[in-house]
Amino acid sequence: MCARYSITTAPEAIARLFRTAGPLPNLPPRYNLAPTQSAPVVRPGGEGRRLDLLRWGLIPSWSKGPDARFSMINARADTLAVKPAYRNALRERRCLVPADGFYEWQGAGKAKRPMRMVRPDRAPFAFAGLWERWQPADGSPAVESFTIVTTDANDRLRPIHDRMPVILDEADWDRWLAGPADAVTGLLRPAPDAALVAYPVSQRVGNVRNDDPDLLLEAPETLLL
Repeated sequence: MCARYSITTAPEAIARLFRTAGPLPNLPPRYNLAPTQSAPVVRPGGEGRRLDLLRWGLIPSWSKGPDARFSMINARADTLAVKPAYRNALRERRCLVPADGFYEWQGAGKAKRPMRMVRPDRAPFAFAGLWERWQPADGSPAVESFTIVTTDANDRLRPIHDRMPVILDEADWDRWLAGPADAVTGLLRPAPDAALVAYPVSQRVGNVRNDDPDLLLEAPETLLL
């Protein structure tokens, strides 16, 4: 499960990388994004792509309340076409989730430690995502939310966790956003082993109130995997 990630890239740089148009949301650097918080996503819009802030944790459009968001921060790739919460979104509401790193916890008990996964060049990348719009029955403003698609971990990350987010190649972004649903399932595969490196970070990342650059630093006992 991917339950924490970072996107510290400036909005202007995200817009250039993902070739979005239109106004940019207020997006300070986020070093420890957690479920229920707002995060940037890239969606088709108008004649191109747009960058919007959505709540992390998908709330199905048919849900009676927002509680479902707590259990839908991730969506298993092998369930997208069959689970009611994801079927329509897979067909009509796919998105890119910009990130420049994510966290997983390795081990158990007192030996459990947080690990940070990044590209070797520390450049930003895109998770595969789905989004939904939920309209409260009382007529209050709609809530737009998203989930991150996960798949089996690659060989490098499997010692840390058995799942990993789907990281899309830039050449596949358009296909994921606008291709037929039956043509995108082949994209939902683990990233190559060489695509990411992992290193331990401070236990402070476990507290969602901590959101500062020090969380990105390698812990003293760092050993790159």
